[in-house]
Amino acid sequence: MLSMYPACFFKEENGYSVIFPDLDLATCGDTLDEAMAMAVDCLAGRIRWLERDGDPIPAASPMNEIDLDAVAGELEIQSEEAFVNMVSVDVEAYAKEHFDKSVRKTLTIPAWLNAAALEMNLNFSQVLQEALLAKVQAR
Repeated sequence: MLSMYPACFFKEENGYSVIFPDLDLATCGDTLDEAMAMAVDCLAGRIRWLERDGDPIPAASPMNEIDLDAVAGELEIQSEEAFVNMVSVDVEAYAKEHFDKSVRKTLTIPAWLNAAALEMNLNFSQVLQEALLAKVQAR
């Protein structure tokens, strides 16, 4: 499903700042292309984590209702070059490619442990993921 939100782009000395007023979210980029890519990534991440946490996802404001001067004033941004643009992303597809993508890890274990695990038909990847999740969630 495509998610679309208005974002305020502000040209600054060292690049662009990007603000999503509806999501209390900000990012930046050195160039306009980089700022747009970061905006897509940021938007996908915020919506993904809101969904995972079971939090409500705010409705997107109509683009013509975004007041650039008010956003700039609230954040104390001074920019002569500013505009509002819709940023869209298929959150599920983006998450599969960027957030949920598996990575290969090589590890070393004692031979006796390997033999015992193979004898039990254990799935090494699953066991490692479960153990890592338990450690991470225990923090």
